[in-house]
Amino acid sequence: MKGAGTFAAADVDLVATARAADAADAADAGAAPAAGEPSAARVREGYRRARVLTRSHARTFHFASWALGGPRRRAALALYAFCRRLDDLVDGPDAAAHDDLPARLARAHALVSAACARRWPDAVVPAPFDADETAALRDAVRRFAIPEAPFHDLIAGCEMDLTVRRYADFAALDLYCYRVAGTVGLLMTPILGYTDAAALAPAADLGRAMQLTNILRDVAEDLDRDRIYLPQDELAAAGIDEARLRAGAVDERWRRFMHAQVARARACYRRGAAGIPLLATFRSRLTVALMATVYGDILRALERQDLDPFAGRARVSGRRKLALLPTAVRLARRSATAGR
Repeated sequence: MKGAGTFAAADVDLVATARAADAADAADAGAAPAAGEPSAARVREGYRRARVLTRSHARTFHFASWALGGPRRRAALALYAFCRRLDDLVDGPDAAAHDDLPARLARAHALVSAACARRWPDAVVPAPFDADETAALRDAVRRFAIPEAPFHDLIAGCEMDLTVRRYADFAALDLYCYRVAGTVGLLMTPILGYTDAAALAPAADLGRAMQLTNILRDVAEDLDRDRIYLPQDELAAAGIDEARLRAGAVDERWRRFMHAQVARARACYRRGAAGIPLLATFRSRLTVALMATVYGDILRALERQDLDPFAGRARVSGRRKLALLPTAVRLARRSATAGR
C-alpha cells in the first residue's frame, strides 16, 4: 500500500486551514456511547489520535477533509488511521523485523470483525493498531453503517504484498488496486453520504485511479523493494525488460508505455468523478473533488518531469494545491447541479 506523501514548507497555509477545522471538531467529538460500546473518553481520544496521525502522514487528505466537518470528518480520519496502521504492519519501518506477518494480518481480520460486531468486545488490540483509534473506528462504523466486507478485502490486498511482486497483466494489477484502494472508496462512501447506490462503483474507481497514480509515481522506490506494479505483458510489448527498468532507462519506448499508463489512470479518474453528483451534500462533493483534483495533478507533475519516475518523486506543491482549489469547487458545484 502507498501513502500520499508529505507537504513541503509551502503547505503551511493548508495545514492552518485544516487545524481550524480540527479545533471545531474536537469540541463535540465522542457523544455518549450506547451500552456495551467503548467509553466516550476513549472514543474522543481515538479521534484525536487519528487526527494527529492523518495530519502527520496524509496532509492532502487531512486538508481535503476539512470540507466535511463534524462527525463525517472524524469518521474519515478514523478510517485513514486504520489504513495507515495496516500499511505500517506490511511496509512500515519495523515490518521486516517480523517473520509472522501472515499471523499479524489474520489478527487484523479479527480486529475488523470485532470493530464491526453488533456488540463491542473487550478484546486486546494487536500492534501496530491503537486501542483508542480502534474505538473511534468502531464509533464511526456504528454511526455510518460502514460495511465489513471491504475491510477484509483491504487486508487481502496487504496479504498480496507478502507474496506477489510481479503482475502478469492489468487484470491482476486491477485486482490489487481494487483491494488496497478501491475498497477505501467503498468504506468512505457511507461516511460521505450518498443518494444512490450507483455512487459505489465510481467510488471504487476513484480509489483505483489514486493507486495507479501512486504506482506510476513510485516506480523507483518500489524497485528498491523488488516490487514491480506494472503489467508485465504491457512492459514486454513495449520492449522494456526488467534490466532496462532497473537501469532507469527513459527513452521513447518508456515514454510511450507511460503515456498509455497515464491515460488509463485518467480514464479511471473520470469514471470516479461520475459518482460525485450522487454524494449527499456539497461538503462531501467538495471533499472528493479536492482529493481527485489534487491527487490527479500528480500525473501532471510526472509529465512535467518527462514521465521519468527515476528523476525524483513527482509532487504537487502547497502553492499548486491552493491554485487547484477553484477547480475543485467548480467540479463540486457542477456535480451538485448534475445531481439534481
